[in-house]
Amino acid sequence: MDRHLSVERFLLQPGLLPELRISGEKILNNERLSEEDGLLLFEKAGLPFVGAFANLVRERLHGDNTYFNRNFHIEPTNVCVFSCKFCSYSRLYANREEGWELSAEQMMDIVRSYDNKAVTEVHIVGGVHPKMNLHFFADLMRQIKAHRPDLHIKGFTPVELDYMIRKAKLSVEEGMQLLHEAGLDSLPGGGAEIFHPEIRQQICDDKVDAEGWLRIHEVAHALGMHSNATMLYGHIEKYWHRIDHMKRLRDLQDKTGGFNTFIPLKFRNRDNEMSHVPESSVIEDMKMYAVARLFMDNFPHLKAYWPMLGRQNAQLTLSFGVNDMDGTIDDTTKIYAMAGSEEQNPAMNTNELVALIKQVKRKPIERNTLYGVIKDYDTEPEAL
Repeated sequence: MDRHLSVERFLLQPGLLPELRISGEKILNNERLSEEDGLLLFEKAGLPFVGAFANLVRERLHGDNTYFNRNFHIEPTNVCVFSCKFCSYSRLYANREEGWELSAEQMMDIVRSYDNKAVTEVHIVGGVHPKMNLHFFADLMRQIKAHRPDLHIKGFTPVELDYMIRKAKLSVEEGMQLLHEAGLDSLPGGGAEIFHPEIRQQICDDKVDAEGWLRIHEVAHALGMHSNATMLYGHIEKYWHRIDHMKRLRDLQDKTGGFNTFIPLKFRNRDNEMSHVPESSVIEDMKMYAVARLFMDNFPHLKAYWPMLGRQNAQLTLSFGVNDMDGTIDDTTKIYAMAGSEEQNPAMNTNELVALIKQVKRKPIERNTLYGVIKDYDTEPEAL
């Protein structure tokens, strides 16, 4: 069946709100959704409606292609000078004996443990530790590049970058240039949480604000680095806060074109100061992904972080606009496991990830960080 026609039937349903019909027609005609359209989809559209349109857009952009990469994480420390209420991971610097602090040599040991393995990316992110400064990480990245020049370094959220650059008494441009020259290739999307100050002041008031977060990504893009963007959803925010957050990202993407992917991150409530806040349902999760795919029209990719959602729910997102399953990760991240994520030991080998994608009739594509195709497992089925 023509997927365009199968989606059009939703617009012919008796009783459909006229405003939803207008939004659906915009999507069919490749027109940009307004903030009002996005809010309407959250508040008034059913999951089958947004899911069908999100899948249409996903398949327009990527067909059945579903991307992943082979990566590992280095988390230098969970000691942090900030105290985000949703965080189950960090330990305040005053209580640093409860946390961990890796030396540069210990981190290089992690890198060396992947020698002769087909990983393409190392993801470096952690707490904000006052002794792990700009020059500490610049030296670390130089060592990584000297040891393995082909390894793509994706590292540091604007929360970390803002702190270390200010402490070094450099401008954002100077600090980012120094790190880029030392080996930083791209930025992850973390630290965005919810941009609107009404929410940010309640959950993470002491760290970089929305303008600072966006500024650091804008400077990274100007230097030729790509980056990702996230949003922490499903806690105390309202739907309009989500739309405001995505609109700010969409506006910056219009300006720079430097974002690769958008990653909605589900709030998990274990062992943090927001444990009283209930978590979102699977239905709400799928709606979040679907609306994101429809609203974020200039973001080429939409990613589901499978350790947070669990493997089966991550599979389900592939029918709600998602075309990227992140990476193999290899049990090297504690951030979400400590928050109560579905995957307490988040590791999948390539065969497992390929099988997970094929089970829902999608095509597994191994990519590099910038979405260059390394291997198409639909035409080359043998995994290593």
